[in-house]
Amino acid sequence: MSVKPEVRQEGLEDLLSRPLLETIWRRRTHRVSRGASVSAGSMSYRSPHQPMPLDELEEAVLIALTGCSGLTMPDRPFEDPRDGKPIMAKPNLNTAGRTAGSPDNAQGTHFFMIDDTGTYYLRKLPPAPDLPFSADTLIERARRSKVKVLDHRLDVPAGMRDFPAYLDSNRFLSNLPGTTIFLPVVDLSHQYINALMYLLTQPEGARPTLVDDRAFYRPAGVRKWVKSGFLNADIKLPLGALGPMRTQVEADLLLQNMMLVADAMGLGAWIHATIHPQIMLGDPKFSRAYGRMLGFDFVTPRFRLADVLRWHVPLPRYAALRSHPVGLRVGGQHLIKAACPPNYPSMEKAVDSVVQAKFGPDGIYTDVETFARIYKGDYGRRYLAEAHEYDQRVIDCVRDVCVYIHSTHGRFPAHAEAIHVPGIWLQTHHVESEYYERFFAKGTTDAHARHDAQWHA
Repeated sequence: MSVKPEVRQEGLEDLLSRPLLETIWRRRTHRVSRGASVSAGSMSYRSPHQPMPLDELEEAVLIALTGCSGLTMPDRPFEDPRDGKPIMAKPNLNTAGRTAGSPDNAQGTHFFMIDDTGTYYLRKLPPAPDLPFSADTLIERARRSKVKVLDHRLDVPAGMRDFPAYLDSNRFLSNLPGTTIFLPVVDLSHQYINALMYLLTQPEGARPTLVDDRAFYRPAGVRKWVKSGFLNADIKLPLGALGPMRTQVEADLLLQNMMLVADAMGLGAWIHATIHPQIMLGDPKFSRAYGRMLGFDFVTPRFRLADVLRWHVPLPRYAALRSHPVGLRVGGQHLIKAACPPNYPSMEKAVDSVVQAKFGPDGIYTDVETFARIYKGDYGRRYLAEAHEYDQRVIDCVRDVCVYIHSTHGRFPAHAEAIHVPGIWLQTHHVESEYYERFFAKGTTDAHARHDAQWHA
């Protein structure tokens, strides 16, 4: 679709001028895309239109929202105000910021985009604050971000859109021709290690003893740390209580931002259940029926007799019940690489990789130039010099916990997935305006009414 440059810029300018509160207040889900039909008794509707895919600029605006938008600020104390003792003040895994918050700026969320031309992994490009917010900039960066994973729209084979692949009525409107889907997948593994370290930076007497609720609440590889007094035996924290360490929250926040922007653009925006996550990633339990789909690498822990009690796996032939995704490779290149074996020779090496990414020669906390851009004057240098890093005992203790988890349970993490799928995605599309005008009192907004004139004339 050829669109005049001045029209494309008009759409962007209207988007930038639209009040945020108005967008939030008037936001409504629009599930019916251009060209779709709805079977609903006396309110059935058959579209006279062909599907109308998003154009390159419309997708580029939404792709930009998945990436980096600037640099974060380490606005936190360095000392305990009660006694002046230093506290850990370098918890983050990244310095670049996104359009939504992330625990310890872990940024574990990776995005895929699915449209009529294929299925793409979206790279996070470095922030470019000096570039203009123009159609040309957005499109150029979107092209650089996209890595084709499949040359077709990710979907199950024809005739298999029932459960467990799709839920209920979603199967009739979700992932149709002409729609663009944004799918978040969250790497929990790096932040799992980092958050354990942050947890154990508590003052003397306040560091919890990690116990394994899948092994009769025994110490999770930390007996010597309890005996030495580094951990407090009276404060017990089960591994299962840690869950995903809240790392998955970032994906939800990013999707909400994207939904609001799509609505402000005059597009339909619908957050809803994905294809079943295990089917979609290519879990071996489902791949025979549905194919390899996205083709993630999976690890299936070797069956152990204790798994009968720990994980309710009754026999070796059911070991695949505990399989989990650990990465995605395309053309031999890792696009997603969890911090665990087999991506690393051992859990010791995996933990060391997280530490090195923060404090090693090429780590974020040795990047003097970046902190000079974050702070005024020489405050960046002062922060790097004065803010404390992890005590070596913290690193060593966490290493022991991670080794315990992997050696005991055959995978890391054991009580959460290395790569987690929130189970929701965002569908964006041009709305079937006549459907909403026919049946609903306030079916669309002025942004929907103006969309074609401002983005496609």
